[in-house]
Amino acid sequence: MSALLEATDLAYHSGGRALVDGIDLSFAGGSFTVIVGPNGAGKSTLLRLLCGELAPARGNVRWNGEKLHAIPAWRLAHRRAAMPQASDLNFPFTVFEVASLGTQGIGRGLSGSDRQRLAFEALEQADVAHLAPRNYQTLSGGERQRVHFARVLAQLAAGRTLEAQQALFLDEPIASLDLKHQLALLESAKNLARRGLAVIAVLHDLQLAAGVADDLVLLHQARLVTRGSPDTVLTPATLAEVFGVALHGNALPTSPWMRVQA
Repeated sequence: MSALLEATDLAYHSGGRALVDGIDLSFAGGSFTVIVGPNGAGKSTLLRLLCGELAPARGNVRWNGEKLHAIPAWRLAHRRAAMPQASDLNFPFTVFEVASLGTQGIGRGLSGSDRQRLAFEALEQADVAHLAPRNYQTLSGGERQRVHFARVLAQLAAGRTLEAQQALFLDEPIASLDLKHQLALLESAKNLARRGLAVIAVLHDLQLAAGVADDLVLLHQARLVTRGSPDTVLTPATLAEVFGVALHGNALPTSPWMRVQA
């Protein structure tokens, strides 16, 4: 598969310290890539560079060969959606209004009712449609997380009317969720990858990462350690070197219940 997104010699510094240093990666449509690594490895910074939220200190990110920061913001909003670790809203929006934010200014040939339909369908997919009239500020952390997942799903659905090739960026999307909704969100993301999107996520849970990812990107101290299938990346030797954890036998259990099923 040809690369949809390519990063070359990517670097980013803050406070005199390298947060990302000399990373080369490519991502194809139809793939689910999970970025893993210890705290402070540079995972979230790399994700923000790849989606265009941050400008690199060195190197480039290209979308189908075009430099990411040369793409107009309105067109980039049709091509990719990003869900950060935390999203604060200080206005008394309803859940439906938050999901609808994903469709505002996005799409071609969509009526007001079309946009409302896309927002409600996204809420259903995220299992929060029953909360549609609720004040967003009254929700639990996990419920808020699912509402923001609905928002990015609505954005992608609206953007698909203009851009066929899309990417979804997820930064610790399951941190506040119970197990049922962790698996449901990852299943939804996996299904988007099966439909042709490039899905790139940061996860701390290595078992869930191994269960859902087509491939893993392992970072340590701002640099790329290795990339490949979960079985080749999460080996006992690598886990000992990068995470300082000694395991006997297989690096991680691979029981079927861990696998995210479509």
